[in-house]
Amino acid sequence: MSADDASSFADVSRSLLRRTLLEAARDLAADRPWKAVTMAAVAARAGVSRQTVYNEFGSRPNLTQALVVHELEEFLAAVEGAIRERADDPAAAVAAAVDVFLRAASEDPLVAAVAGEDGRDELLPLVTSRGEPLLRLGRERLATIIGETWPTVAREESEFLAETIMRLGLSYVVLPIPPDATRVTAEGVARLLRPYLRGLLEVTDV
Repeated sequence: MSADDASSFADVSRSLLRRTLLEAARDLAADRPWKAVTMAAVAARAGVSRQTVYNEFGSRPNLTQALVVHELEEFLAAVEGAIRERADDPAAAVAAAVDVFLRAASEDPLVAAVAGEDGRDELLPLVTSRGEPLLRLGRERLATIIGETWPTVAREESEFLAETIMRLGLSYVVLPIPPDATRVTAEGVARLLRPYLRGLLEVTDV
């Protein structure tokens, strides 16, 4: 095995380990209060030593931050699929993207912890007072998706639209809506944005 191959294998192995640990933490959040999700519990669920968890994340606050970012990345992957599948109908794409995000959030145990009393001290600040990293990640990712899907949109406009959608999405994480209201809410957001999208894309069929 060459040095490059060995390095690539190590990177893949670490990425797989990190994902395994984060998924273990998310699974634990589904059946116990977040405060009870310890590094030792994550290690046991993932089948590794506690030191392995500490080696990867350094501390429980770092694990918490990494898990929140991981969940957002999962949501954004689903949003990307919804947008790209409806590239010929921007309003429908926005409605589907918001609907996918809200549905995913309503089913996610970590989001439930964020919105509940259990997550008030550790989780809630990561999407409010210390939420800039999440907002920045979402803005950059969504702006790229928007720009690739509709290339005529200027980058600054893509970033504005992306940040607006992200801020709206995070507000629904903090104050969630019932699962059966997600579609109506998503369609309402699309109606609000329809005139803006029409002007942004300079089309008549939005």
